[in-house]
Amino acid sequence: MSTRMFFLTVMFSCIALMVFGLYLEYVQGLEPCPLCILQRIAYILIILISLMGVIHNPIDIWKIIYKALLFFTAIIGACIAGRQVWLQHLPPELVPECGPGLDYMLNVFPFADAIRMILSGSGECAEVQWRFIGLSIAEWSLIVFVTISIMTLFSILAEKNNS
Repeated sequence: MSTRMFFLTVMFSCIALMVFGLYLEYVQGLEPCPLCILQRIAYILIILISLMGVIHNPIDIWKIIYKALLFFTAIIGACIAGRQVWLQHLPPELVPECGPGLDYMLNVFPFADAIRMILSGSGECAEVQWRFIGLSIAEWSLIVFVTISIMTLFSILAEKNNS
């Protein structure tokens, strides 16, 4: 697969996921939790990195740099999604209490404290509002982030073997 086609595939896959997430929010009425918002940010970063890769169509070391950025962003997204999956599988008595909304945390608390609070998760992050084939949105998101990570890693390794 060409470099440009690789980035196009990743970009359009993530755009489709973002459109579906917006559909769930604005048409189905599902409110995203703070961890969901962070996963969306990771998808947006992946889209932007992929778009830069499509436009630039890098060669040599730049190919590796773009793909490394993509890999690390997908790993961060997988960690965030994994945290949410972990919260969703906690016994009800261990689920943290619901906290303030994302906007409130970012406006009231220092940035580092707000990020720490967001990543610790809250009761709303443990709620499962939608499932497809038995998996929650966070579980599907984890699968997608891991898949992007693996595809990107294999693509980087293939580049190194070809040079």
